[in-house]
Amino acid sequence: MAEDNKININIREKNFLVPAVIQDYRTKEVLMVAYMNKESLKKSLITGTTWFWSRKRKKLWNKGETSGNIQKIKSIKYDCDGDALLVNVEQTGNACHTGNRSCFYRSLKDIDGDLDYRKCFREDPDKNILNELYSVIKSRIKHKEANSYTYSLHKKGLDEIIKKFGEESMEVVLSSKHHEKSDVVYEIADLIYHLLVLMAEKEITLEEVSGELRSRRK
Repeated sequence: MAEDNKININIREKNFLVPAVIQDYRTKEVLMVAYMNKESLKKSLITGTTWFWSRKRKKLWNKGETSGNIQKIKSIKYDCDGDALLVNVEQTGNACHTGNRSCFYRSLKDIDGDLDYRKCFREDPDKNILNELYSVIKSRIKHKEANSYTYSLHKKGLDEIIKKFGEESMEVVLSSKHHEKSDVVYEIADLIYHLLVLMAEKEITLEEVSGELRSRRK
């Protein structure tokens, strides 16, 4: 990457901040927005991972330093005015501290001109549930939570996980044939959970599966 003195952006002053939009380099999903100053940009260029300036704590911070959700930089672009950055990254885990893949997991309701803007915000609970569940599964395994069913499966190994996934697959088949819709939904949820456990065990991410599906789209 280029040295910062060759980059025509407006952060020559040490304490001058520019917004940095962080984007998944594969999917182009916007993951988060943070702020960089001259020092954090320089450290980002040197280390190849994102560093930001915390306005609250008044110090530099390296994304993923404590959580493990690091961002490996693929490219950095700056806008026509030189006062904003677009950083394409390979994201490990989730970008948002809430456990969501992206910080932008909420949507605005349809806006009525007379509506209080504070009432326009809503969360879509289904939009990121797979990312949230996958993150929880990874966390249970990483922290070896003794009372966790997920961790108990992990300890038993891949063969047991595959066996459980096969059993849940059959439950979906039988339920679809003989039971009501609500029962089928229940069994599908069990199947998806065990699929995510299998993916976590094989270190396959949802983004990799999404990328494969996207590549097949005609």
